[in-house]
Amino acid sequence: MEKTEKQDFLSMDRRTFLKVVGAIGASTFLGLHRTQITKALELSKTKVIWLHGAECTGCSASLLDAGNPDIMQAINKLSVDLVFHETIMAHQGIFVDGAPAGTSELNSEILLDEAIEEGDYILVVEGAIANGPDGSGKYCMYGERTFKDMFEKAASNASMIMAVGMCAAFGGINSADSDIADLTDFRGVDFVKESHSKGMLTELGIDKPVINIAGCPSHPDWVLLTLAAVILGKFSLNDLDSVLDKYKRPTVFFPETNTMHDNCPRRGYYDRGILDDDFSGEGCLLKVGCKGPYTRSDCGLRKWNNGVSMCTQAGSSCIGCAEPGFPDSTSPFYEMGEDKPLMGGVTIDTAAKVGTAAAVAGVGVHALRRFVFKDKEE
Repeated sequence: MEKTEKQDFLSMDRRTFLKVVGAIGASTFLGLHRTQITKALELSKTKVIWLHGAECTGCSASLLDAGNPDIMQAINKLSVDLVFHETIMAHQGIFVDGAPAGTSELNSEILLDEAIEEGDYILVVEGAIANGPDGSGKYCMYGERTFKDMFEKAASNASMIMAVGMCAAFGGINSADSDIADLTDFRGVDFVKESHSKGMLTELGIDKPVINIAGCPSHPDWVLLTLAAVILGKFSLNDLDSVLDKYKRPTVFFPETNTMHDNCPRRGYYDRGILDDDFSGEGCLLKVGCKGPYTRSDCGLRKWNNGVSMCTQAGSSCIGCAEPGFPDSTSPFYEMGEDKPLMGGVTIDTAAKVGTAAAVAGVGVHALRRFVFKDKEE
């Protein structure tokens, strides 16, 4: 921490910057470097327009639950001009004699239109975008306007787009398999599940830089630190491929070579072959459906609630909410995926069987995984 505190982040190369934000939380980063950030941004503000589509507002709630910094502190420290965020902006939408008041100070629709026309902003999208029925977008309406129409105008003038949460990034629960999924036709900004070709930007023929912040909900650190990286120029919009994975998630938070399982607080039980059969124990939760071995996120390292706890620590298995196919690809949540290979090629069923033997023999399951891996290679 002391070493980090003494570093000048403005002179950090991108690799070092990513290591720092990957190792510490938003509160620490923004707190340590507040003076430098203020100095870097004192002459300019970054405009942000935040739109809500089909969602539960859980990602905004997650961000609002961030304690230090809270949303207002973060906005101030990053010199953000949050032009439009329907959930937390001042009350607007005043009508006079049945007609909307005709100024942007009194009517949010006018405010949004004026902000879009000015351009030069980061567009944050929370929630999926309805394309149905039949491409009309009428399954998600704002008054007399479709959200699809609002998104199209806002995306066309944006400098870049951050899709926050699974609904905006990959369609999320709105795009889950159902009898009406084809009719409603909800899309993510740039993806639908794992498919880039079905994203709304492709549907509309718009080409913009996109960063997907996965999670249901997304972690406040993932949102704030990504926003900080963009604002401070550590994520170059002309070279996003070098810092994003194939699903356009920042690899610093969604590592390609690690899973949530690697830093899970219950990992020690897995290594000793202690696998719980229900949710009341303290052991590894693989046998009750934990998807930690398939989920690429740093939840186990970063944790939630200001670094206090996380799902598996609170007794629930990981449901894989940061993976593009969620929720279909990780359902049923609380049943063991026997046919899915763990990292290293061993199935959970094998791990569970081996775990019992390993516990008796005092041998870690990972020792066997290494053996199996080595055996395969040979």
